[in-house]
Amino acid sequence: MTINEKQDEIIEEFDSLDNELKEVGFDLSERLLQKTDYIMDLGQKLPSMPESDKTEDNRIFGCQSVVWLTARMQDDKLYFSGDGDQYAKISKGIISLLIRALSGAKPEEIANANLYFIDKIGMQSFISSRRTGGLASMVERMKAYGREYSGQEA
Repeated sequence: MTINEKQDEIIEEFDSLDNELKEVGFDLSERLLQKTDYIMDLGQKLPSMPESDKTEDNRIFGCQSVVWLTARMQDDKLYFSGDGDQYAKISKGIISLLIRALSGAKPEEIANANLYFIDKIGMQSFISSRRTGGLASMVERMKAYGREYSGQEA
């Protein structure tokens, strides 16, 4: 599955969730809270990283919480693992969505990816401005891994 196909799948999930919430009469603020809960649920499902990977080198700075990210090459594709501390419920959900969209793609595709799903699901409307900076740091780190593993200039 391509990065864009994965993004379209994520958009469809959030659209379906929003439509279901509208049907039961939730207003916009209630729908935003439910989407935040959904993102936290996704974070809880993210497999834990080995403690040995939870290092300062793997930490994503700029996040409101402590979040780690690693990358490994396998069969010419880049695979990501991420985790967060006990306070990183939303951040873990965000990194899980990014991992879902980008993991398993070729490094050059990751480096050059247009992550349009972030805007399409309205992520900025249900995460705080402080978390928006963390989101940008996560995206940049993943793209940097893509550049590194594809041999592109930083």
